Amino acid sequence: MLIGPETFAARRARFLERLGGAAAVIPAAPLVTHHADVEYPFRQNSDFWYLTGFDEPDAVALFLPHCPENPFVLFVEPKDPTAEVWNGRRWGCEGAVERFGADLAHPRSELAQRLGDYLKGAEGIAFRVGRHPAVEPLVLQAWAGQLDRAPRSGTAALGLVAPCPLLHALRLRKGPEELERLREAARISAAAHELAREVVRPGLGERQVQAVIEQHFLEQGARGPAYGSIVAGGDNACVLHYTANSAELRDGDLLLIDAGCSLADYYNGDITRTFPVNGRFTGEQRALYELVLAAQEAAVAAVRPGATAEGVHDTAVRVLVEGLLELGLLVGDPGGIIERGAYRHLYMHRTGHWLGLDVHDVGAYRLGEHHVALEPGMVLTVEPGLYVSDRLPVPEGQPVIAERWKGIGIRIEDDVAVTERGHENLTAAALKAPAALER
Repeated sequence: MLIGPETFAARRARFLERLGGAAAVIPAAPLVTHHADVEYPFRQNSDFWYLTGFDEPDAVALFLPHCPENPFVLFVEPKDPTAEVWNGRRWGCEGAVERFGADLAHPRSELAQRLGDYLKGAEGIAFRVGRHPAVEPLVLQAWAGQLDRAPRSGTAALGLVAPCPLLHALRLRKGPEELERLREAARISAAAHELAREVVRPGLGERQVQAVIEQHFLEQGARGPAYGSIVAGGDNACVLHYTANSAELRDGDLLLIDAGCSLADYYNGDITRTFPVNGRFTGEQRALYELVLAAQEAAVAAVRPGATAEGVHDTAVRVLVEGLLELGLLVGDPGGIIERGAYRHLYMHRTGHWLGLDVHDVGAYRLGEHHVALEPGMVLTVEPGLYVSDRLPVPEGQPVIAERWKGIGIRIEDDVAVTERGHENLTAAALKAPAALER
């Protein structure tokens, strides 16, 4: 079930409270040109969506704690039958009030003339500079006007601040209704991975597998993929952001699939699974796969209230390094290898990221010298991997990689929610035990 208007209203109330005496200007996303006069499919700005649920381009939301009678104002494109014939329905000013809870709504064309008046009396202006070129000059002009009048009026906004820290702290902790949406995204994404594994065979094209996955997303009512699906056979899996998906799957190779759907209200899944194209691991493939799986399971187990994302990463790295020492792909003392980063030619990325309205969702990982403690409602991915190739030089003192290991790329990724008692693996329905991947 989509998130209802009462949830957006509650979010706005929390945001207004945190703003104190500052007024916030939060623009929607614009349409982005793909080529000539064709735009990319519209994707709303996540901060704007989080507070409004309004899914049209070029709108602007004002949050005005100093105007308690009208604290939420929307500027939107008005209804226009001719424009709607070409580009679809608009809610207009009436819909912005009746459907989306705005206290007042105006045509977007009136923002320049009205913004200064709305910002009068605010102690500061919360606006993200450098991201909204159509709105930024209007905000700066309104603020400059206040500063010019300050000697006579005695009041002006004291400064321009970023709304991101306040808003992103709210977005980091998901409410029950958001967790339900993430479970739905995880369910659809996991089922797509299972469907893909059923059809994979030598000679099939990577793009054909991508088609199976993304067809399932669309059939289940998702907007589509949350990011460019990665379907990487063999050595292609050693390219972390491989999205060409143009090669043929070869007998004896592994296939890495990193894919997740995005729902109608933008909540995302993000799953990676790796399995043998022909249904049987080789000895080297199984040894590395079981090591990555052990690291991933240990890292998932480390997710609990009071832990940190850094601690989850450290857990995975420790398991990987100790296992690589046993396999002879590293030599030396585990602690020294980790301290020097002498494993990074085989594992070069972090073990996870926040997940929510954005795939790499907002929220701090550390505040100054302190890592942010995990709390119930936070959701993160857990995705260790190993990538054995000649792309990065072997660190001094580490062994040359034997040919039998090269071209093996493995990543295992789940979406994990922090709960009161520990964690919930949202994507457990996508199988990963070696026995489940073989046929």
